[in-house]
Amino acid sequence: MAQTATRSIAATLIAPFAAIGRGLVALAETGPRMQQVRRLNEMSDEDLEALGTTRAEMVRKIFGGAIYL
Repeated sequence: MAQTATRSIAATLIAPFAAIGRGLVALAETGPRMQQVRRLNEMSDEDLEALGTTRAEMVRKIFGGAIYL
């Protein structure tokens, strides 16, 4: 006997919104700010000290006035 799996109506209705959400996350993760954040995360505190800055200052520089720290 063959069995079939069917999606619930709720899952079918939610699927487009989940796809949009995944797309927005992917878009944000590939943006220039996130690339700068990745580079910042690769730097050690000693590297930042050699540049005469702190991690918090670099985050402020990357995000400008977009976030509050």
